[in-house]
Amino acid sequence: MSASTALNLGSLCSSVVNFPTHYSHKPSLLLHGTQSQQFLASPNTVLKGFNGSRNMKSAVAAIDSSDPAEKQETERKKYYFLVANAKFMLDEEEHFQEQLFERLRLFGERGKEHDFWLVIEPKFLDKFPNITKRLKRPAVALVSTNGPWITFMKLRLDRVLQESFDADSTEEALACSPVNLEFEKPEKWTAPYPKYESGWWEPFLPPGSQTSKV
Repeated sequence: MSASTALNLGSLCSSVVNFPTHYSHKPSLLLHGTQSQQFLASPNTVLKGFNGSRNMKSAVAAIDSSDPAEKQETERKKYYFLVANAKFMLDEEEHFQEQLFERLRLFGERGKEHDFWLVIEPKFLDKFPNITKRLKRPAVALVSTNGPWITFMKLRLDRVLQESFDADSTEEALACSPVNLEFEKPEKWTAPYPKYESGWWEPFLPPGSQTSKV
């Protein structure tokens, strides 16, 4: 091998050994000029996309949270009732009037809207053929949204029939057919308290109900 050839091979090996394996300059992470000024002036710009996503989730959550209330408004309400013939309920049962007026007074003292009504010839009886075939007519029902109280009144009145039903509105639940109520006055009244006056039940009738007093 000639001297010139050996010299060239040595130079080549030296170049390979000394070849740089990394760059001495790294890319700068700092913002310069107008970019830095814009970032400092508007730091919310970087979070704009994140905030938009969070606001969207909040809106969806608000809509979802309102669904139960909307469903509750559209749910059918349950009504409980006792029913018997009108003469027994309004003319013969001695303590019925007293119990209703006492409950009405209690609701007034507590500022509560009363949740019970007397319904004369209620239309909902058409849903209960097993009850109507056992009733003398005209019939009167004590209706309430308070199930336990209706059960209590059933124990007090005894000779009444008890059931319940669902309705979309109070107007539907308390719908009735107009009827004249005529009760004969007894020839002899032996009780130590005066006889009920006809029409005592009117404060407990649903709004708009009309009956004739005799």
